[in-house]
Amino acid sequence: MHKITVQNALTTSLSVPRVSDLKQWAKTALLNRSPKGEVTIRVVEKNEIQQLNATYRHKDKPTNVLSFPYEPPLIGDIVICAAVVKEEALLQNKQENAHWAHMVVHGILHLLGYDHENDADAERMESEEVKILTELGFPNPYK
Repeated sequence: MHKITVQNALTTSLSVPRVSDLKQWAKTALLNRSPKGEVTIRVVEKNEIQQLNATYRHKDKPTNVLSFPYEPPLIGDIVICAAVVKEEALLQNKQENAHWAHMVVHGILHLLGYDHENDADAERMESEEVKILTELGFPNPYK
């Protein structure tokens, strides 16, 4: 069994999916892909994700999701910026909930070793994301 913890560090009134939805999306992405373990999903403001992005990726700007893998039994942490997810959903003409699901799945796959550093890896990761999101009833985020 996977243990998913959700932390909401928002100080603004941005819309965030229900904790049960965030957990279900993460569990679906982990199912049959990872041994038992723990994941924390932390929802943050732009300033927190920008600090993390600057510290760990040397990119001094906000981003949508960051993943921090650990050793078992801890699978890792996912940090999602609510404001960036909302902005991207609007810009990309996507349902906000669908974009949230995509960010959770994307973050989980990074924890499991997927990346998009080259075309072949990106294609493998995107294919897995589409498969999981379809399972969850969401459309292909790349169309």
